[in-house]
Amino acid sequence: MYPRLQESPIFMVPQFLFVIFTFFTASFGVSQVIQCQSGISNTIIVDELGMSGEFKTVQAAIDSIPPNNNKWIRIQINPGIYIEQVTIPQDKPCIILEGQDRSVTTITYDAHDRTDTSVTFSTNPDYVVVRGITFENSYNRPLKSNTDITQAVAAQIGGDKNVFFECGFVGLQDTLWDFQGRHYFYNCYIEGAVDFIFGNGQSYYQDCYLNVTAGLLPDQLGYITAQDRESPEEGSGFVFPRGIVDGSGQVYLGRACGPYSRVIFDETNLTSVVYPTGWDAWYFIGQEEHLLYAEIDCVGAGSNTSDRVKWLTKLDGEQRDGLYGPIFLDDQDEWLEHLQSLTINIAPN
Repeated sequence: MYPRLQESPIFMVPQFLFVIFTFFTASFGVSQVIQCQSGISNTIIVDELGMSGEFKTVQAAIDSIPPNNNKWIRIQINPGIYIEQVTIPQDKPCIILEGQDRSVTTITYDAHDRTDTSVTFSTNPDYVVVRGITFENSYNRPLKSNTDITQAVAAQIGGDKNVFFECGFVGLQDTLWDFQGRHYFYNCYIEGAVDFIFGNGQSYYQDCYLNVTAGLLPDQLGYITAQDRESPEEGSGFVFPRGIVDGSGQVYLGRACGPYSRVIFDETNLTSVVYPTGWDAWYFIGQEEHLLYAEIDCVGAGSNTSDRVKWLTKLDGEQRDGLYGPIFLDDQDEWLEHLQSLTINIAPN
């Protein structure tokens, strides 16, 4: 057996305590050295009512941070519904974005048309920490009759070494664009019906609740993932240890957006919303031998694999070992351990 997640203190329930060392960019072609100095240098407060804090919008707070910042800056977002599109540009690393709780702090916007322009929240730099915020694309919510179902992205994650604790991602189609980079999600709520976790990220979704809303679709099945791994040399893929897949309608666990698409559910509670065949080769019918779709020790009414596609992957011992969090996230420089240690405390008040 490969090491179980609970045996590693890094992947126990986070204490929301972080230390920042000097970090180095890794595998995404960025040559610049990023240095995030220890401790929080400044806290910026955002309040939509203007009752406290420096800014009424989240974007205004981000805009106030100088480019190429190397000091950890916390943006504390007071409870409220912030109707805006928010972008953290690539030249602004070392940001902590903190809401009070995902149930009371929401950033939302109603856009669609194109994937790249419909995004409510986009983060592009390395070293971004987010806690206690819901990101929503309100288009098609609620779904109205005679309305096109199209891409409407709640969040796009494009930087390396980003972490999300107890956040929400809410949409219908293309909710969470896990674009590229290494990302760790803990205890997050992710909702959607069609390809609602997609992209080419190298990401670990621990103890996350995936709420399927395929029951809203007119006479069609839904899809949870559309992972876009392009070659066997790429480290990208989505791993879902524990957590739950629930909701309404019927849904595939994933379909292949890339020729080497890789998605694994590990000890996940799969309810009856999971369609019996489980997976779809989509654009790559006839090339299924290159896809890596696996289910390990899952439970629940939807976990029976007897009717799954014949090409469902059976992992050998070495492959299973490679799914252990720090190994899968290429954590040789212990970036995640640093982000979870004892210097920066962003626990809720």
